[in-house]
Amino acid sequence: MFIDTHCHLDFADFNPDRDEVIKHSREEGIDYIINIGSSLQSSHNSVELAQKYEFIYATVGIHPHEADNFTQKDEGVIRELVKNKKVVAIGEIGLDYYKNFSQAKNQKLPFSRLAALSKECNLPLVIHCREAEEDVLKILKPLMPINAVVHCFSGSENFLRECLDLGFLVSFTCNITYPAKLFNNGRDPAGGNKIVQRGKKAQDLKEIVKLVPLEKILLETDAPYLSPEGRRGRRNEPLNVKYVANEIASIKELTIEEVAKITSESAKNFFQLK
Repeated sequence: MFIDTHCHLDFADFNPDRDEVIKHSREEGIDYIINIGSSLQSSHNSVELAQKYEFIYATVGIHPHEADNFTQKDEGVIRELVKNKKVVAIGEIGLDYYKNFSQAKNQKLPFSRLAALSKECNLPLVIHCREAEEDVLKILKPLMPINAVVHCFSGSENFLRECLDLGFLVSFTCNITYPAKLFNNGRDPAGGNKIVQRGKKAQDLKEIVKLVPLEKILLETDAPYLSPEGRRGRRNEPLNVKYVANEIASIKELTIEEVAKITSESAKNFFQLK
């Protein structure tokens, strides 16, 4: 069993062949797909998609990039969408101080309001966090205990340990398959060869994977983004979640069957999949 716990099949990238992609994913052994709402329209579309396919479930949320336009009315719409029985989480919500498509001060309101809604509705959270670790934790800690997953984890080791201490899960996507290369870059002033590392971020991610207990890991693609190594430049799809499983198996010296089994059990429990 494989579960893609985070993708965006409702995005326009899939308009030409959405049904074919979903059908092929199912045929290739993807047992469940969690389609992630990232705006009001995306959340509506995610619910509609989940209603059309039995093995697809939806989340509803407002991505931090959309935060400048967030209103109380928007929160009311999310509250209505949450009532649909195919909605299994609130998200993705969070903070993104890397791209700052919305002002940082404006991002905190939808994040805190929808995080509180998740606790009220007893639904787990799907968290987006880029260069906002301290503020993400400041907003979430007063709500504890809550269930949350930090998606497409790219944070520091300290942030990882805090998340794990809070009982959160973390998910990894196909960027963990990117190579971290070492090559000779000439002689250094002290003599000998200077070795320069490239792909440091990829290497850091692999080291982070080593630190996370397997039962705390979920698999995701974040499709259509972040295609795996060997398929970069092409649209990502849910079936590529197998590349994530294979890379985690390699990093942790396990079989892909072990990774698939444990991560799928965790995903089914987290999202209460039937």
